Amino acid sequence: MSVRCDNAAVLVTGGAGYIGSHTCKALAQAGFVPVTVDNLVYGHRSAVRWGPFIEGDLADRELLDQVIREHPIRAVIHFAAYAYVGESMYAPGRYFENNVGNTVNLLEAMRGRGVEPIVFSSTCATYGMPETLPIDESHPQRPVNPYGESKLFVERALHWYGVAHGVRSAALRYFNAAGADPEGEIGEDHDPETHLVPLVIETALGRREAIDIFGTDYATPDGTAIRDYIHVTDLAEAHVLALHHLLAGGVDLRLNLGTGRGHSVREIIDAVARYAGAPVPSRDCPRRPGDPAELVADATRAGQRLQWEPRWSSLERIVETAWRWHEKRAESTERRANAAAA
Repeated sequence: MSVRCDNAAVLVTGGAGYIGSHTCKALAQAGFVPVTVDNLVYGHRSAVRWGPFIEGDLADRELLDQVIREHPIRAVIHFAAYAYVGESMYAPGRYFENNVGNTVNLLEAMRGRGVEPIVFSSTCATYGMPETLPIDESHPQRPVNPYGESKLFVERALHWYGVAHGVRSAALRYFNAAGADPEGEIGEDHDPETHLVPLVIETALGRREAIDIFGTDYATPDGTAIRDYIHVTDLAEAHVLALHHLLAGGVDLRLNLGTGRGHSVREIIDAVARYAGAPVPSRDCPRRPGDPAELVADATRAGQRLQWEPRWSSLERIVETAWRWHEKRAESTERRANAAAA
């Protein structure tokens, strides 16, 4: 399901972030020109390597109009959002203003310039607490935090913009993004870091005292929570396939992205320890409120609609690529520190 790219310009909001930057690389490899707009609140200028970069905020309608007009933009991939679940619980207004309000501003800018296709970075957080496993797209969407609610609101807005204005959309609900670019050019760099794989690796590299295990009494084989980890390169590929689908005139899509297999917290720690060749210190802690015992995707529909299949998402590849990225970053940080001290 491919179309001619002819160096078509694609606006990538949040393209300086983790998944956004990997997707920009995949877009460039597929013949597109990714045009990144990012306010760098959480993104990194150094991660933008495959197309033009415009520093700015989606609240700036004049900027969006200018970018879409000048490049000119043929489609949009929308990553830009706040994504810390815990923060959303005590700052819901911040999440609705940024994730919802700014997306509506983006949609209005698209409408004003006649841009119809948009691939949206959604999340399994729109489902809330799982009622059945694995979770497929027919599962009720009942978010249990403002972050998930904000993403669900955007999915609904996309539907109505389609009805009213012809916007065509693919909302990709991914589970736990992990890993790093296999070629080592970009990787995961959050501040603060909340994702398990990089936290375990940083602990193994001696940059953290221990990894906290939140909950050891779940009804799982080893008592720790289970999640479905999907390699960021596989996620990037899915976004490009969804873009091809929309540009070829395909119907709207709502798809899960995952592997259909979960790994527990202890499995992740053990996998990193095997790669490091040494035990990783850990601390047993109480459960966090609202954390389900298990989240695993049924991504059958993504395979059927996009011919997408995860190629990099084995636990071994996730750990290997993430380790090489974090080790390289740690060495670079140490060199800079030594140079400054000299």
